[in-house]
Amino acid sequence: MNNNTKFGILLLAASIAGSATTLVASSALHSSDTTTADTFLGNDPAQGGRYTSAALTPAGSVDLTVVAENTINSVVSIKNLATVQQQYYSGDDWDPFEFFFGPGFGGQQRRRQQQQQPKQESKGMGSGVVISTDGYIVTNNHVIDGAEKIEVTLNDNRTFNATLVGTDEKTDIALLKINAKDLHPLSFGNSEVVKVGEWVLAVGNPFGFNSTVTAGIISAKARGLSESSNGIKAFIQHDAAVNPGNSGGALVNTAGELIGINTMIYSQTGNYSGCSFAVPSSTVKKVVTDLKQYGTVQRAVLGIQYKELDAELAQEKNITATAEGLYVAEVNDRSAAKEAGLEAGDVIVKLNGAGVKNSGEMQEQMNKLRPGDKAELQYYRDNKLKTTTVTLKNNQGTTKVTKSSDVMSLGCAFAELTASEKRDLGISAGVKVVGVKNGKFKSAGVKDGFIITEINNVSVNSRDDVENIYNQIMRSSDNNKVMFITGIYPTGRPGYFAVPIADEED
Repeated sequence: MNNNTKFGILLLAASIAGSATTLVASSALHSSDTTTADTFLGNDPAQGGRYTSAALTPAGSVDLTVVAENTINSVVSIKNLATVQQQYYSGDDWDPFEFFFGPGFGGQQRRRQQQQQPKQESKGMGSGVVISTDGYIVTNNHVIDGAEKIEVTLNDNRTFNATLVGTDEKTDIALLKINAKDLHPLSFGNSEVVKVGEWVLAVGNPFGFNSTVTAGIISAKARGLSESSNGIKAFIQHDAAVNPGNSGGALVNTAGELIGINTMIYSQTGNYSGCSFAVPSSTVKKVVTDLKQYGTVQRAVLGIQYKELDAELAQEKNITATAEGLYVAEVNDRSAAKEAGLEAGDVIVKLNGAGVKNSGEMQEQMNKLRPGDKAELQYYRDNKLKTTTVTLKNNQGTTKVTKSSDVMSLGCAFAELTASEKRDLGISAGVKVVGVKNGKFKSAGVKDGFIITEINNVSVNSRDDVENIYNQIMRSSDNNKVMFITGIYPTGRPGYFAVPIADEED
């Protein structure tokens, strides 16, 4: 996009109080084999789950009122609460000198001190979708980002405080849990079999109006948006109206199945203008399963750099057997692709039987897979079709999955430094490592008495600082979850450590 255009991709975690707005998107699909949220959370739907498209209701006989009635009780309102600073003045309300001579002449003016009083206020509002009877809820990461407290209101006006189970910035998905029973979860549909032109409903809370339902059709699949701040390249595009507050809400098909989580709009004004985008349910299902089971998302890596094949590239490389696919420009050393025999110049056309003619379709398929999974690749080499099986790896080049842990897994405690200790060491901030036991710090070589001044280039001065940085790393979408520690020994000698903080499982 150039500087002359006023259109933009907008996230929609809408707030009626005037804070950050977020826009959403929707999508639709149909499947006769659906997985209830309970089953999905209890098993592993991302692996081996069978999806079958259900026949569409003939045009003109679709009763969307039934779909709406069966959906609105599964969509919730989410409020993001955070502490803001409120100014107030202390002192007497009346001073006779100021009354007669004006401000600045009384003793009260000199005694007044501007103070800060913390107050928790709404930072933004969005939507969420109930996916289990016992209180699991999926929403957008940007809806709850930075929240100190998350408040969930059901369609029957019951309100709960939610616990953040996990979040994934890369797909903009977060998983919450409330202490409730006998809720009304939506069943997952199959976003992969959705067809352009299918009817869909978007259900959410735009501008704070609860249980709002809008209708539209699927406009496109696997839509890649280079302007997207979080790098998702496989959206469902639809034209059901979504606005600030719809973020995290449901996109459902005419069978009332969840086929996407509304996330973005393309807008000139910040409100709906015809293009909405949703994260496909196949991606959502995989992400929330990982978050519940491991605390972090497991991402498989093929290990190639590629370009989308077009007429010009095909002519340049003398490719005549196919007009579309992903042209392999480079194969990384020690990668899954290298071990499977892929070479630069190959053109990948299918992954596990699904066509991958663009980066959006490739990402949609890869989003369902984990390190260690086997996948079948079909590709052309020298204009001849070939097939190979690849065992996918993670970013570290292994087939292991990583599991989230808490700050206690570091295996130590942290003591704040006194002013004299900081002065003697010539530092302005730092915490001392004490009581090192078996854990991640000991494994990395950190010993009692070492003073940490920075973690990942962020200054630390308390245990809370360490814990906050730890939690940020664990919630990030980066597969390399490492604390890069800078500090000094009591002798003044500098020290540096890299501490991996994600547990690995075979």
